[in-house]
Amino acid sequence: MQVTVIGTGLIGTSVALALREHGAGVWLADEDPEAARLAANLGAGEPLPDQSPPVDVAVIAVPPSAVAAALAAAQARRLAACYTDVASVKQLPVAQARALGCDMASYVPGHPLAGREKHGPAAARADLFLGRTWALCPAAETSEQAVATVTSLVTTCGAVPVRAEAAAHDRWVALISHAPHLVAAAMAARLEAAPPEALDLAGQGLRDVTRIAAGDAGLWTQILAANAEPVAEVLAAVAADLAEAARMLTDGDPKSVATLLEVGQAGVARIPGKHGGAPREFTAVQVVIRDQPGELTRLFGAAGRAGVNIEDVRIEHSPGLPVGVAELSVRPAEVGPLLDALEAGGWPVRR
Repeated sequence: MQVTVIGTGLIGTSVALALREHGAGVWLADEDPEAARLAANLGAGEPLPDQSPPVDVAVIAVPPSAVAAALAAAQARRLAACYTDVASVKQLPVAQARALGCDMASYVPGHPLAGREKHGPAAARADLFLGRTWALCPAAETSEQAVATVTSLVTTCGAVPVRAEAAAHDRWVALISHAPHLVAAAMAARLEAAPPEALDLAGQGLRDVTRIAAGDAGLWTQILAANAEPVAEVLAAVAADLAEAARMLTDGDPKSVATLLEVGQAGVARIPGKHGGAPREFTAVQVVIRDQPGELTRLFGAAGRAGVNIEDVRIEHSPGLPVGVAELSVRPAEVGPLLDALEAGGWPVRR
């Protein structure tokens, strides 16, 4: 597969790195030449020349409001046989692409449900999409050949493609991504003026709740503005729940708050996968693990026989697949011995 990646930030460079691991040829382009150069130095590909034959896919990895213009420019240059994007909203770029007269038959709107609180090419990871959902939202005009080609790219990156209609996608991500980011930011904002003595008591729970609030504020402002109405609806419902909880506590009726806590437990139980933050001073080793009894015991046993202490563990389950990825947090000096032991035992690991 031959691919051009337009936009060498976290997602674009991660796509390029993932494809390069599977032997794909990748051209890189960015309006910031230094970003493209850094991505190339990381092994993500080669800078896009002024003249090049069309590739199989052009991946447009720019902010939502810039997708349509980048798509129009790429199609004018005949950069690829088909095109996709990675913006986290879909109705805006689709509408703008139509308004600009873009060829919609070759355009497959997409959104990988993966990311980090860090940004830029230096934060990119080849394994960022491993086992993650990648939404594909073809328009009515999109050809099935273009969908098939982009689907192949998605699976090559290790992700799980899921088709959705653009408007439904935007409603869903408002609930599972965009509103949670603002809720995390609101909680984190309470810490800005907190006394140091309070922050000294901070545990993993606070880190889990606020981690995503460290994301790129400029990019998130664009994302939220592009999906404003669905996000506002979710936030209004959350705000109503919190206001009612505050009223109950003020009125001395804490038992009533139990209802919210119990509904919250039920909601957490519906999330596909278990989540927890790894301490920053440790290194995460990723291991593919089968979803069957005894696998964690075998994995921990292999680490124990290697004399490696697992400081923390996080398991991400792959949607629709009988496997998951276990992230074992260990001290940096123990990474090599653990990888050697796991590989010797037949465990699929990522170095």
